[in-house]
Amino acid sequence: MESLSAYTQALGLIVHVADGIGVAVLVAGLFLSAFLALRTWSKSRDGAKAYSVLRRTLGGGILAGLEVLVAGDLIRTVAVDPTLDNVIILGIIVLIRTFLSFSLEIEIEGTLPWRRALTQSGFSVLSDSVKQSAE
Repeated sequence: MESLSAYTQALGLIVHVADGIGVAVLVAGLFLSAFLALRTWSKSRDGAKAYSVLRRTLGGGILAGLEVLVAGDLIRTVAVDPTLDNVIILGIIVLIRTFLSFSLEIEIEGTLPWRRALTQSGFSVLSDSVKQSAE
């Protein structure tokens, strides 16, 4: 019985770390997007280009943070406390986050995800934005 408690506590710690990383990714995405937009504007003096970098980078940061937060929710529901209520709550959270991710991808890319040649995650969107801001 004691080993089960230690297991649950260890997984609880992992979930808190995953949640913390997810929030850190969101905050880092905010600051990175502001920095890259300012850098783009200072180099090119093109407000439209700077706004595009800001929008893509911030959207990518939000997508990346959502991906990490969903991972924490999955671990919490499946391994820590697998009750029917938690599974239903997880399903609702995943539906909401999927809708947000889908909406953000359409907003960032300007096209439906299945119309793009390559599927991109939040991290690849961030990478593309960093490359675009350096131009």
